[in-house]
Order: sequence, then structure tokens, then C-alpha cells
Amino acid sequence: MRKVLFYATIHTLFWITTTMTEIRQILNSIKFQLKQQGKTYRDVALALDLSEASIKRLLSVENGASMSVERLAQLCHFLGFSLMEITQEANASNARIHTLSVAQEKELVSDSKLLLVAVCAINHWQFEDILRVYQITETECLSKLLRLDKLQLISVLPGNRIRLNIARDFDWLVHGPIRDYFRESGMPDFLKAAFHQENESMYFLHGMLTEPAMQKFHAELRQLKQSFAELHTESLASPLKKRRGTGLLMAMREWEPASFTALRKKH
Repeated sequence: MRKVLFYATIHTLFWITTTMTEIRQILNSIKFQLKQQGKTYRDVALALDLSEASIKRLLSVENGASMSVERLAQLCHFLGFSLMEITQEANASNARIHTLSVAQEKELVSDSKLLLVAVCAINHWQFEDILRVYQITETECLSKLLRLDKLQLISVLPGNRIRLNIARDFDWLVHGPIRDYFRESGMPDFLKAAFHQENESMYFLHGMLTEPAMQKFHAELRQLKQSFAELHTESLASPLKKRRGTGLLMAMREWEPASFTALRKKH
């Protein structure tokens, strides 16, 4: 009886101090972790000895507020988190960074292994994945992760787990060190392929567009970028060995070959 009263009291205190917005953030964090770890509602149902339909109801915003703290803790434990960690994860979702500073980007490009670990982390690799795929020691990898933590790009959690601190629309600075680095080193390597293998394609088009037509196509390019980001998120549910690092280059500007420009009449 005392145990029941204890849980009831804890449940009341927890949810009284938690707004519906915060509840939504906690549930979204749980669902994001499920997707990232490739776990389904059925997996959760089996672990918690509930029906799949019950799990779907529990994780709905409408029913989330009625979930007991004990049940919430079980969900967190199933995902490898404590209740405090998943709550911190939810709170951090509002403070995610959208860009780094120039100094922070410079620090990344100054150390090839640091940049490697950063790119892996941004692509949702885990500590063990990095060690398994790349020639980097456990000590080196942890050291790089702690530097990224100091840069606020990630947070290193117990067990060397990685929590990204970037917003969904995170991007490198337009004229920053990272883009300069890939423009000078990465892009030539990227473009030297023949682009004739399966899953490879490259198109170069040229035409005469009006200003409204250009604006319309820019909007479609932004939508394509969003679609790529959404597919990247969907792919997190698959094991790392089934995911492939994929580059997409999109560029559009008013342009003509330099040799043409050289022949233009001077006004």
C-alpha cells in the first residue's frame, strides 16, 4: 500500500510540474530514440509485456500525461536512458544550435580526426561504430568527443553515448572554414567520379529563366533539401551496415562560361 502511495505521489508531483509542451517533448525524445536505435513499438511491447496498441496509446500526446512515472522509467530504461537523461534530452531540444562560430569551425578543420568524429556524430554514429570502422583508438575517440562536447556540438553521456545538440536545420557557415575545406579538398574528389555506377547520377542543365522561374526553382531545391534530410532521419532506423554515406550537390546561380563572358561587349 505504501509503495502504491509512493508512486502515486511521485506521479502527481512529476506531472504537475510538467506542462503539455514538455510532455510532448519527452514523448518525442522517446520516439526519436526508438527510431534512432531501430526499435519498433512491437519491440517495446514485448519488453514491457504489453500489447502494441497499448504502447501506441501510451506514446500519444493525448494519453502521455496519464502515463505513470514507473512506466515512463521502464521506457527510458529499455532505451538505455535514465528518466533524468531522457528529460534532459527533451529540454535540450529547445536549445539546439543552428550553426557554429568561425573559430569553432576552424578548430574542426585543423584536426582531421576531430572532423572525422564530428561528421560521424552528426550522422548519428555511436562510439562503438567509429571504433569499428576507423583506425582510431578508444582514448583518441573519447578525447575527440570531449572536444566536440566543449564546442557544444554534442554532449557525451554515460557509457560514451553521444547526444547531438544541433537543430534539424543545422548548417555550416556559408563562407566558413568547413565549406572552404570541402570546396577545396572534398569537392574535386567528389566530382572526379564518372557518375555511371548504380545509385550515381549527375545532371548539368543550362537554360534561360525569368526571375519568377528562378525563384520557383529555388523553392523546389529547398524542398529537395528537406526531403533529403527527412530520408536521412528515416534511415536511422536501419543498422549502420545498411546505411551508405551519400553526397548530394545542389547548386544554382546566374552563370555563363568564363570564355563566353570574355567575349561580351564592354558597355
